[in-house]
Amino acid sequence: MQTVHIIVLVLYLAVMVAIGVYFTRGSKVATGDDFMFAGRRLPNIVMIGTLLATWVGSGTIIGGANFAYTYGPFAGLIFFAGTPIGILVLFFAAAKVRALAKYTVPELLEARFGPTTRMVGALVILLAYVGIIAYQLIGGGYVISLVTPLSTGQATVALAVLVTFLAIGGGLFSVAWTDFLSAMVIVFSLVVSVPIVLAAIGSPADYLAELPETSQQLTGGLSGLQLLGFFLPLLLLILADQNMYQRLAAARDAGTARSSTVGFFLGSFLIIIPVALLAAAASVVLPNLEDADTAVLSLASEGIVPAVIGGLLLAGALAFIVTTATSFMLSVGGNLLYDFYLRFTKREVSDHSRLRLHRLAVLLVALCAYILGQFFPTVLELQIHSYTIYGVGITPAVIGMLFWRRVTTAGALASMISGAAAVLIWEFPLGKPMELNSVLIALPISVLALVVGSLLTKPDEQRQRAVEEAINEHTQPTGGSTR
Repeated sequence: MQTVHIIVLVLYLAVMVAIGVYFTRGSKVATGDDFMFAGRRLPNIVMIGTLLATWVGSGTIIGGANFAYTYGPFAGLIFFAGTPIGILVLFFAAAKVRALAKYTVPELLEARFGPTTRMVGALVILLAYVGIIAYQLIGGGYVISLVTPLSTGQATVALAVLVTFLAIGGGLFSVAWTDFLSAMVIVFSLVVSVPIVLAAIGSPADYLAELPETSQQLTGGLSGLQLLGFFLPLLLLILADQNMYQRLAAARDAGTARSSTVGFFLGSFLIIIPVALLAAAASVVLPNLEDADTAVLSLASEGIVPAVIGGLLLAGALAFIVTTATSFMLSVGGNLLYDFYLRFTKREVSDHSRLRLHRLAVLLVALCAYILGQFFPTVLELQIHSYTIYGVGITPAVIGMLFWRRVTTAGALASMISGAAAVLIWEFPLGKPMELNSVLIALPISVLALVVGSLLTKPDEQRQRAVEEAINEHTQPTGGSTR
């Protein structure tokens, strides 16, 4: 435990709380749109920061680091490669998503496929996102426990309180601006740490030579199918991630939505490459770590990097974990409010009441995530499970809606139900035969169900036209500018 680390963490947390308090004021967050979409007026630089920080959380700093520590830098980069590939697809979808500007992905699905699809989609997202929030809390608990006298359990409780406050307080306003701050901190600390850690080992040749034998291989000792099973969940999640779509909908205009994905694409390399290199380096300088989840964090806590840089690295890691957790809480709280409560009650709710209900929903989500985290303490395992549920249960239907005019309601429903069911059956009753991740089985089933179901039925022409008209209305240049 180093005093410098504690000082840096406390200062960072104080700034985060101050931002949350500032945006809690009624003048900043007065309506449901303010809470969910920051009034749909986020500038480009903040959009880039919030996209980056929302995506890079415990799954990267903890789960991804575990993978690179265990299997090496090359396999680690393949594991992370789904991020930039998925961002390229988001670039082409960004204007359409901004034009439709729905509160939730299930609401987006309803616009094309009807209310039943919305309900099924909301259930799948709840299953996935509560798990994602749970491992953010676990990961944040690791960080705090490394530099304070608190146990991991106590630190997890403290973090749960903080992120719930930030999410409930200012909604996307506070989340987006803390995201922007966090992105600056983590990029700086990771990039600066790489040459310091490599210098501690020696030359780049020494770095490669001292890696465990399997970590020097391209696949890290995994079979091609096993490695594919780790690569796909990350790619599938980002392609249709509700958080990404909500951020794009919060942009000032369609042009800002697209340009921010370019910054997101470039910024992602400043995160994933250093994490893969640092985590693999930890297997050389700290070969006997009890918990590979802490591979990158231990470089700071064990004094491998200078105290100030280590403090920034820990603060940056905690920053991304906090902002990712708040983002997912805000997002899934929206599912509870818009896809369930308002959809089933059909009540007319004022902006003030909707804001209050959304905050209550976020509080409920935080409680459920904390409880779930007590049963699944391994971040990487919970990460892959949650990503896969979303990736096979939601992504094929969403991508089909955006890019395939022939997709139908029957195909979308068949895809969501069969994909999610295949994941649960493969992982629990069957226990992952041959040590293959469930995405390798569930994704082909989901895509096949989407294609066959769509080809055997007819699309809803009225809903399809309505969606296309909404997209065209908001993406066509008007008076020399893009709305």
